[in-house]
Amino acid sequence: MKVEITDVFLRDGLQDEAVIVATAHKLEIAEALIAAGIKRIEAASFVNPRRVPQMADAADVISSLPAAEGVSYTSLALNGKGIERAVAAGATDIQVVTSASQAHSNANAGQDIEEALAGIGATVARYPQTRFFAGISTAFTCPFEGSIDPDHLLRLVRAFKDMGIKDIGLADTLGTTPTEQVLASLAHVRNSEPDLTYYLHLHNAHGQALATVGAAVSTGVVRFDAALGGFGGCPFAPGAHGNIATEKLVAYLHDAGHETGIDEARLAEAVRLASDIVEHSPAVLLDPAR
Repeated sequence: MKVEITDVFLRDGLQDEAVIVATAHKLEIAEALIAAGIKRIEAASFVNPRRVPQMADAADVISSLPAAEGVSYTSLALNGKGIERAVAAGATDIQVVTSASQAHSNANAGQDIEEALAGIGATVARYPQTRFFAGISTAFTCPFEGSIDPDHLLRLVRAFKDMGIKDIGLADTLGTTPTEQVLASLAHVRNSEPDLTYYLHLHNAHGQALATVGAAVSTGVVRFDAALGGFGGCPFAPGAHGNIATEKLVAYLHDAGHETGIDEARLAEAVRLASDIVEHSPAVLLDPAR
């Protein structure tokens, strides 16, 4: 089976690191990902730079990424203002994100779920030429509220569907959700809205993420997010762990007989480059009021 991997190192991987990676280095990492065969790269998020200073250069990154045949770059936005900034920077593929829990929405986006969805929906409607897809953070487990009711998750899926968005990612933001719970919630929304496309964004607290991938692939899910070196986390979700590592995910899928189009040796080079750049980048000075 052909499985598509989106590498999210440049966004999710860096947003929780206490360093500022220069724009030129981010572009260098993007080139390494492309050389390894990654076809979809999450390159930046258009969020408040006071709260996430690692993403302050999002517009410069998006406008400077190398053109490569068959490669797409995605950007993330939490609200209408973020969407507008992304479009102005030249972003063509934008992931709009809300949280499945009110507490995480308030911490992460600074507004409740209903406000976030209203602002996103109104702005999405203004850009019919932009390719939008959706992400739902804390889709299974919230650090503040615990387990998420699958019926509540379904309501959020349908809210995005009502915006005309048919491509929806479900995130285990903490990385602690058991495989069985992820699969049960996923089955609930897929059975209720079978005409949408779903993918998984898995963090990896207890080493269970690969097992979740294997189980999800067996049900027909063929898109996953991952980050070089397992970097990543959410600054506004206490206890969040790093992403599933792209190189481990690729090796796991190849060992299971699946195709990814990714060169493991080149991918290892990209991991070394990214790790070295992070290690030698200057520390970020966080605003205590963020």
